[in-house]
Amino acid sequence: MVGPSSADGRRGVRIAVAGDGGTGKSTLIAAIGSDSFPESVPAVLPPTRLPHYLYPDSVPLTLIDTPSSLAKQDTRNEELKRADAVVLTYACDEPESFERVSTYWLPELRKLEVQAPVIVVGCKLDLQNEDRLVSLESLTAHIMRRFTEIVTCVECSAATFYQVPEVFYFAQKAVLHPVDPLFDYKRHALTDRCVRALRRIFVLCDHDMDDALNDEELNDFQVRCFNAPLQPSEIENVKTIVEQKVPEGVNSVGLTFPGFIYVNNMFLKKGRTETFWAVLRKFGYDNDLKLRDDFLPVPLKQTSDQSVELTGDAVEFLNGIFRLLDTDKDRSLRPAEVDKLFETAPESPWNDAPYKDATEKTDMGYISLNGFLSQWALMTLLDPPHSLANLIYIGYNGNPAAALRVTHRRSLDRKKQTTERNVFQCYVFGSKHAGKSTLLYSLLGRPFSSNYTPTTVDQYAANVVELKRVRGTRKILILREIPEDGLLEFLSNQDFLAACDVAVFVYDR
Repeated sequence: MVGPSSADGRRGVRIAVAGDGGTGKSTLIAAIGSDSFPESVPAVLPPTRLPHYLYPDSVPLTLIDTPSSLAKQDTRNEELKRADAVVLTYACDEPESFERVSTYWLPELRKLEVQAPVIVVGCKLDLQNEDRLVSLESLTAHIMRRFTEIVTCVECSAATFYQVPEVFYFAQKAVLHPVDPLFDYKRHALTDRCVRALRRIFVLCDHDMDDALNDEELNDFQVRCFNAPLQPSEIENVKTIVEQKVPEGVNSVGLTFPGFIYVNNMFLKKGRTETFWAVLRKFGYDNDLKLRDDFLPVPLKQTSDQSVELTGDAVEFLNGIFRLLDTDKDRSLRPAEVDKLFETAPESPWNDAPYKDATEKTDMGYISLNGFLSQWALMTLLDPPHSLANLIYIGYNGNPAAALRVTHRRSLDRKKQTTERNVFQCYVFGSKHAGKSTLLYSLLGRPFSSNYTPTTVDQYAANVVELKRVRGTRKILILREIPEDGLLEFLSNQDFLAACDVAVFVYDR
């Protein structure tokens, strides 16, 4: 029987509890496990599993008690590395144990390269000196600034059961609804990727595309994310609060994007990360703020001598997007216009190799329509799932499965001496200084340069080519330069060779 899972697909959360000996680790685990204060506990408890119904996310928790002795340090370290979250304990009646949290335990976690969120927990609150004047906030503020992996600090008492359930609720929440992907502590602002995700959500909800969410669109958003409508008075209240804090957040139509950002940021500031993530999950985002696999169709199956292309429907969509972005109607996109294209994607996929400078550009360095379509063809050939995800990010709302198609096998096309493919891949071989890169540049209309730069990794050039024998027929040609250093490895790989339509051998005459 398959157990329950969280919104991000997890079927359980593993929490390691560590800290100095005698700080109350085992007692804390035993208390939540038995719902009572244990009179005695063993030195190290076996793994304790909490039922899935204990917390709202309905995901079971496994609590791992770790040994404090140096003799069992290796065992402890392995458990810390495997943990989804770490609870670090100190004793409220022993100030020295609190100092050890920052002088030993947190540096040790960094040394072990533990990436899990950390909850710092003061145990034995019932034994604390009542005359202590320092609040928990002032006590922990400096270590939270120094160690940003700390999600929260909390004090509890197993003897009175005070805030014991909260300890593991916070730990589970830090795993299922993490803050790090959403908030940049150094800038004290939402992360770039979070803003991009919210922009996509805003655009999807802005049905009439007037750059503002009217009352009806806000209500649709609320119903989609939380299955409950907003009352007119609630909508007005939200807009009033936003207008007071962010004047540009509301206009005559409704809530603008800055206002939308402010509303979602309020959830974060109030510690309601689960509400923020509820919105993101509804629109398909995983913890890396990328579309989850279940929001994308099953990867297309292809043999090594088949390739993947955009369908006519997807190409028509891209033509429309190009016209929409080309606001000055110069039939090219400036860098700022390309950035605007991908402002609803996690990042621009064309900023780095192999896509950077792989297509035709104008004299001003702008990307032409041919270059734009060729860039998408190249991305689809090399990484179909990535290409499809980016189509969805920029607003493609057709059937995702109908955006890409697998071509016929090259071996069959050669036998029949015909093909329906629109994208052809040409491998360019040759020795150093033979002119391979120059050949690629010529396809892109770039002038010859006598400066020699050795090619150490695969380099691509993609452009539209018009077939003279069939007037008006245009295909996309992708040249792939094969570095000489990797030639033997490439030639011995049958799958690599099968993906080649034609080979060009360049020599220096």
